[in-house]
Amino acid sequence: MSTIDHGSATIAASLRKLYFARFGFAILWAVVFAITATTLNPLSISLLVLYPVIDLIAAVIDYRASRAIKPAPVLYINMALSLLAAVGLAIAANSGASAALAVWGAWAITAGAVQLIVAITRRRLGGQVPMILSGGISVLAGTAFVLSSGTATSVAGIAGYAVLGGIFFLVSALLLGRTAKGGTR
Repeated sequence: MSTIDHGSATIAASLRKLYFARFGFAILWAVVFAITATTLNPLSISLLVLYPVIDLIAAVIDYRASRAIKPAPVLYINMALSLLAAVGLAIAANSGASAALAVWGAWAITAGAVQLIVAITRRRLGGQVPMILSGGISVLAGTAFVLSSGTATSVAGIAGYAVLGGIFFLVSALLLGRTAKGGTR
């Protein structure tokens, strides 16, 4: 077993807080979205747009928190993709559930790929296996969203995607606890 250096412990502590916040947001968002997304309406559309905006903000926080270990440049790509997704969802939702689900799916694929890459590069930090799994599942779920979007009449299924992602953030945050405390891995 090796000892965790102070820099890694600091980064792990920051990521842990971020992951707990992302868990809480994802669960709360999913509950409200599931209740409101039976039809596309101003509230459900706002929630659709909000989710990638929060992802963008989280990527900025993540980038700043991990400067000491040279954060993955793909975090910039994640920021751009989340911004594009928010704009795309605002436009697509006005065309209906099919278009909104296709845009969400495309974003889930690309954001999942970025999450997978970032988690693989951070695996020595600890707590990244859930993020690796989450990234891979996001790519698969996004593909399913895109493939089913042509006949979609609802976007309510996105709530389940958010819950699963939130659970992965929670597990990762819990696993990062040992690294954040400067323990051994």
